[in-house]
Amino acid sequence: MIKYIGQTRILVAVDCIIFGFDGSDFKLLLIQRGFAPEKKRWSLMGGFIQPEETLEVAANRVLKQLTGLEDVYLEQLQAFSGPDRDPVERTIAVAYFALIDIHKYEKQISHEYHAEWFLLKDMPQLIFDHGQMVELAKKRLRYKAALHPVLFELLPERFTIPQLQALYEGLYETEFDKRNFSRKILSTGLLVKQNEKDKENSRKGAFYYKLDKRKYSENFQAFLKFIPNPDKFLV
Repeated sequence: MIKYIGQTRILVAVDCIIFGFDGSDFKLLLIQRGFAPEKKRWSLMGGFIQPEETLEVAANRVLKQLTGLEDVYLEQLQAFSGPDRDPVERTIAVAYFALIDIHKYEKQISHEYHAEWFLLKDMPQLIFDHGQMVELAKKRLRYKAALHPVLFELLPERFTIPQLQALYEGLYETEFDKRNFSRKILSTGLLVKQNEKDKENSRKGAFYYKLDKRKYSENFQAFLKFIPNPDKFLV
């Protein structure tokens, strides 16, 4: 096998930032690292890329290993290449973020890695530069969700407007006016109203909605402007 002479070999890893929604809270999935250095500290789920893998294949393998998930929303964030980011060996990490409905997959989360869901505001200190990865993923997702209906990837098959609002408020860590939020969401034409109501979470009950999957596919890259002034999330 021919190799480049005089070049240093550098490891490449993928790290997955897994965001989820349980119907009331927007959360982040973390694991406890099982080996040194930083053993038992909280970490993103990651792994080294294998010789036969592309970055995307490796990221999907890591995601399936932890959650049993396949064919979920997965997007590359960026590379992290600080020379001393990993104290053991020079490693370049490529971060991805994934969006999942927690209830749909909660039984598949592997206990082998001591995985646990955290609210964004309760996120513990993470190893290496994983905290920086999460912050950048939040900014990217906030910007994207302000313009595109990407957060619908986190929802169950049927949901209420209050649940949808809780999802957006969890990501943006703020509160939205109920009437304005409802009006803006319904004006997209992406939702199909159902006859049934959710009477568990309010006495009056909130109507269930389903996503119009055809319109969702057609409008995914459309600029819907769910949130005003999205550019502020790029700062």
